[in-house]
Amino acid sequence: MNISSIIVTCRPEHMAEVEASLRESGLCDVHFRDEKGHIIVTVEEDAAGDETGKLKAIADLPHVADAVFSYTCCEEGPEDGTT
Repeated sequence: MNISSIIVTCRPEHMAEVEASLRESGLCDVHFRDEKGHIIVTVEEDAAGDETGKLKAIADLPHVADAVFSYTCCEEGPEDGTT
């Protein structure tokens, strides 16, 4: 399983709208926001690289100025592929 954090940036006046869009999208979990227009979210996927599609979808939400990966953690199961 891969868990990645993403920093989403928007103009402060659009913060509530962007946060609501993120929560309703089903793409991510929202964890933190500040008054400057930054929102920290996480995405989870089974395979490495699959979270890139979610990043692109988040970046395409209305009023999102930027969305970038901040950190990725990959947890692999035993060598036989089971978890």
